[in-house]
Amino acid sequence: MEKSCENKEVGPAVVVSIHDVSPLTWGKAREILGDLELAGIARVSLLVIPDHHRRGLISGDPEFAAWLRDGRASGREAVLHGYYHLRESRGDDGPWKRLITRSYTAGEGEFFDLEKPAALDLLRRGRATLEACGVSCTGFIAPAWLLGGAAEEAVKEAGFDYTTRIATVSDLRSGRVHRSRSQVWSVRAAWRRTCSLAWNALLFRATSSEPLVRIGIHPPDWDHAPIRRQILGFASKALAAREAMTYDGWVNRMRTQK
Repeated sequence: MEKSCENKEVGPAVVVSIHDVSPLTWGKAREILGDLELAGIARVSLLVIPDHHRRGLISGDPEFAAWLRDGRASGREAVLHGYYHLRESRGDDGPWKRLITRSYTAGEGEFFDLEKPAALDLLRRGRATLEACGVSCTGFIAPAWLLGGAAEEAVKEAGFDYTTRIATVSDLRSGRVHRSRSQVWSVRAAWRRTCSLAWNALLFRATSSEPLVRIGIHPPDWDHAPIRRQILGFASKALAAREAMTYDGWVNRMRTQK
């Protein structure tokens, strides 16, 4: 008789994700993937933007679409990552909103304060664009992890299985919220890079005993050798004691553990 997997022990994992994947960043994304594969990590979550900064739908680029499809055979997952990856400035933005949406995200917090109907429209259009490329997706991750309450309701209504924020992974089917702080680097200025290196070194040590280690990579990270070396070093160290997984794979596995 087949044994139940309800109480199956879930081992430690590492999820490496590449953010802002589109035809605009395709070359850099492939370079990052190549370096990760040399480090032994083939299972990666690709956070895909359907119409990056309004510069053209991914479904209009057959080569990019084929690359996304082919990636599934290598264990890669496509995740919907916003739609335009832009939030238009508004005249009624107060100091706090300007800090979050301009200084912190450089104007890219698209789902930060969207009303539910607008968010639902973008989510459905984004999923349809991925499907036009022949790629399905079960997860949605907002640009800069900024997902407002109304927009999160839209993500649930649109039927996505999970979402993540910078410190959590949320299973939208079960309602479980898993605490897990993502590593992420800021490279827009020298002081940001210096702080990122120091902060992430501390964070990597602090999360070494956690069930899930998350490493979030943005294409500009690869333009800075110290950042690139640290990320690859963390990935290799994590892989020595953990299984590399995609977000959808990890969420599905966690559903087997009560």
